Amino acid sequence: MPEAEALEELNERLAAIDAAEDARHVHGRTESIGERFSAEKGLLAPLPGEDFDYGITLAPTVRRDSRIVVRQCYYSVPARLIGRQVRVSLRANELLVFDGRQVVARYPRLTRRWDYRDTLDHYLEILLARPGALAGSAGLAQARADGSFTPAHDAFWAAARAAHGDAAGTRALIEVLLLHRRMPAEAVLAGITAALEAGPASHELVAIEARKAHRAARDQPAGLPPGDDAGGGQADVITLEPRREPLQADTRPLPTVDAYDQLLTLRPRKGAS
Repeated sequence: MPEAEALEELNERLAAIDAAEDARHVHGRTESIGERFSAEKGLLAPLPGEDFDYGITLAPTVRRDSRIVVRQCYYSVPARLIGRQVRVSLRANELLVFDGRQVVARYPRLTRRWDYRDTLDHYLEILLARPGALAGSAGLAQARADGSFTPAHDAFWAAARAAHGDAAGTRALIEVLLLHRRMPAEAVLAGITAALEAGPASHELVAIEARKAHRAARDQPAGLPPGDDAGGGQADVITLEPRREPLQADTRPLPTVDAYDQLLTLRPRKGAS
């Protein structure tokens, strides 16, 4: 079994072995292996048009902690899949988890036994009911390590807890984290920054500002830096021309409801005693 410090080093070593094999001559043949392959290459059938799944297909069951076990390693999946079987494609360098045809999780393949990898987003629905578990969760620690949980999130969390208390402030942060499912991270971070500058640590305000930032980025013309537009950063101003002719006086009589007064008087019907 070959040993290497990195996959790139192993690939370079295999490429050198292939080059040496192409230059080798089989006993009794005048052409090298590479020359004979070049002559036969045109006779090979074409590659199939559809993608080929080069991984091993597995079907683990999602545990109560919202994790699956694959080759003695643990990977988190969305909490809504607890108790269900999911399809896993285990590849050389990565692991893909499918719910039907949708990829719900993608991880680098773990190689050490009992190692684990959690995604904070998979636990947000559970943490809404148990906000006290967020601070010590493995998902939060890994989100901080990979940079998806930024100092802006920490600043909003601190401001929300100071304004609303630990439980309500943490729930406000979780509502902000749920926004990442619907909008780009840049828009959500812009919403957090705007909310902190405005003062109140409100997840509703973050959502409003994030939608505004997302809409502005989406409508921004291509090739212009953010916050700039073809008009030099200012919106077009429409000036209405003044009315040249004065309005004519309204000589119509004022409306009256006198005709409806008869409805207020009850008239006895004929034959009634």
